[in-house]
Amino acid sequence: MLPVSEQLEILKRGTVTIHSEKELAAKLAKGKPLRIKLGVDPTSPDIHLGHAVALRKLRQFQDLGHQIVLIIGDFTAMIGDPSGRSTTRPPLTYDEVLANAKTYTDQAFLVLDKDKTEVVFNGNWFKEMPFMEVIKLNARVTLQQMLQREDFKNRVANGTEVRLHEIQYPIMQGWDSVVVRSDVEIGGSDQLFNILVGRDLQKEEGMEPQICMTLPLLEGLDGVKKMSKSLGNYVGLTDAPKEMFGKLMSIPDELMAKYYLLVLGEELDATMHPMEAKKALAAKCVAVYHSEAAAQECRDDWDLRFSKKDLANVELPLLTLADRRDVLGVVQHAYLSVFEQTVSGGDVRRLVQGGSIQLNGEKLTDPKAEPAWETGAVLKLDKKRSVRLA
Repeated sequence: MLPVSEQLEILKRGTVTIHSEKELAAKLAKGKPLRIKLGVDPTSPDIHLGHAVALRKLRQFQDLGHQIVLIIGDFTAMIGDPSGRSTTRPPLTYDEVLANAKTYTDQAFLVLDKDKTEVVFNGNWFKEMPFMEVIKLNARVTLQQMLQREDFKNRVANGTEVRLHEIQYPIMQGWDSVVVRSDVEIGGSDQLFNILVGRDLQKEEGMEPQICMTLPLLEGLDGVKKMSKSLGNYVGLTDAPKEMFGKLMSIPDELMAKYYLLVLGEELDATMHPMEAKKALAAKCVAVYHSEAAAQECRDDWDLRFSKKDLANVELPLLTLADRRDVLGVVQHAYLSVFEQTVSGGDVRRLVQGGSIQLNGEKLTDPKAEPAWETGAVLKLDKKRSVRLA
């Protein structure tokens, strides 16, 4: 295994909470594989990039030599996790849950190493639990504790009902941690309360408490709400390559850094033009979940349809050249005189590097060059603005 400091550097990247980093370092220092738990309720048949954020973190642990325990909540899915919910989840039948679980695990192994993943169903222990044991488990927490949860607290304050079976959910998720003897539990930032319940139950059982590691929630294509199939703002892991590429090209520019970090585990190159960065992100995602060949095909198709479309007959603002004839000077003059926008030399260089500056469809690669500026030629400045030379 890598030294503890190097493991921590990798594992901390892209997290919201680690409770606590000191405890995690102590566990890693033992030099033994840790048991890393992720519980998933198969409430739908498909996994999207929002789900894959946690799976990618699991894969990091897996690549570092730790044991992944994927808990399929065949029992808890019939209750429904109330985390972040303003209303009670509709119940699912057991047959629906099992059907979803099959496709869910198949898709999870697009990220995880199947041969190194322990998959368990929490119905194996909850179905066999006598009612007296359920009562004893409930006696370990108080109603006041449960009502400290933001979602429960808000629903009570708003006069929205909280069903008693929903209060069971954090307790059951916590008990999963006891059964599988997890060292670390992974979850979204809305899962912190549930994971802390697991720590408390492990302590009561005389176990070393698990580390709580929470991850950011990934906004969907609308850039506002958490990625969700029900909201239609999702990118599915099994979406066709061109569909996946096209969806990712619609992401708001301000989310690019977050997507690079959470979806690819990379840092966004701040010098890249937003359009070029977006195409690179989309292509890399297609390569991960399909193939490099599919990614290149998607990118070529996108460029053919959108980046190189014929502007010969389109009515465009006219640009009268000034004294400077170099690319940098002409582009700065175009922004200022036509669009009343000041751009710096650095901004223009980034646009050139990103391939945005084009003359009659040909990329201008040298900001100092002085091409033939012919009357009627089309100068493309960025993805939204082009001018015609007067």
